[in-house]
Amino acid sequence: MAKKTIADVDVAGKRVLMRVDFNVPLKDGAITDDRRIRMALPTIQDVLDRDGSLVLMSHLGRPGGTGPEPEMSLKPAAARLSELVGRPVTMAPDCVGEDVAMIVADSPKQRGVVMLENLRFHKAEKKGDEAFARQLADLADVYCNNAFGTCHREHASMYAVPKIMKSQGKPAVVGFLVEKEIKYLSETLADPDRPFVAILGGAKVSDKINVIDHLLGICDKVLIGGAMAYTFALAKGEKVGKSLVEPDKTDLAKSLMDKAGDKLVLPIDTHAGDDFSAGCNKMVVKAGEIPDDYEGLDIGPETATMYAGIVKDARTVVWNGPMGVFEMPRFDEGTKAVAQAIADSDDSTSIIGGGDSAAAIEQLGFADRVSHVSTGGGASLEMLEGKNFASVDILDEK
Repeated sequence: MAKKTIADVDVAGKRVLMRVDFNVPLKDGAITDDRRIRMALPTIQDVLDRDGSLVLMSHLGRPGGTGPEPEMSLKPAAARLSELVGRPVTMAPDCVGEDVAMIVADSPKQRGVVMLENLRFHKAEKKGDEAFARQLADLADVYCNNAFGTCHREHASMYAVPKIMKSQGKPAVVGFLVEKEIKYLSETLADPDRPFVAILGGAKVSDKINVIDHLLGICDKVLIGGAMAYTFALAKGEKVGKSLVEPDKTDLAKSLMDKAGDKLVLPIDTHAGDDFSAGCNKMVVKAGEIPDDYEGLDIGPETATMYAGIVKDARTVVWNGPMGVFEMPRFDEGTKAVAQAIADSDDSTSIIGGGDSAAAIEQLGFADRVSHVSTGGGASLEMLEGKNFASVDILDEK
């Protein structure tokens, strides 16, 4: 069922408690990538344009939950948001408590913006504590989930807060960012245009087993890259040299290959190096013929050409995980080739999973040439597995 969005709610003169994902990377207190803040802007701006006010809540990093940790404060995010929206953003000293309630009460009910401090400074957030959630729920008139990156979590701000606010007769809706993620990662994949091709990379078969298994049931082709390809090669009895493999997952790899038949497409050649470094000796070898003193670090040129050809003919493409060690310049060719092929497939619906795939597509300048770049790593993976999210299910239906 479709969920109500913030656009379905009259927000004029009302406070909207919005869960955002401002878990941005910081270096020496400065934001190095503000994409997650920028992706939340359409929903934030919509509330302000319609004379509503905002109380924003998020986590950042992995604090211990025992109180403030200045290096993981949301102050830099609040400052950057203020620049982007062109208005003051009041930074609260905490996310709950009397002082916070007073700051929110003093903030204008039209176009005021308050940023609560890091939710995970309190252990109660990850525990889903209802008393903690009730303090958050009492701050506003409307709840809005605009944090896809944490939709797979049943933390207090994601589940208990909207549950409480709904029991108080308050609206609980999705923001435009979550609405878009659901559209592409759930609804599009439920009835895709065909051929439907998935490209899966990354280090471990075990990390993607449920995704591979689910996509094999709905895709026409599943293309495998990254280090997990070497576990499949090992399962076939081939030579993988010093490549990163999971020897205890070979039976799992065999079962996937048996189930998939020709749906599962594995690399036919490999860029291999004699050391895990950009300056190593490099060679291209046929898949399954990696010398003992070399390791596979990227799909080879023939594989890249083959994968690009399959992508070219696809009508729906999902990509999650790099094809090799794309952060090392000499082993980024496979990832670049796949990204280029997806960007060039103008007539297809192209969905880029979060994490490294999103970073790669942004880094290569192709983000505006694909249909959707997900903001959630773990969340996008779980949605690709076909899972439902309790934090979304609880929200108001249209």
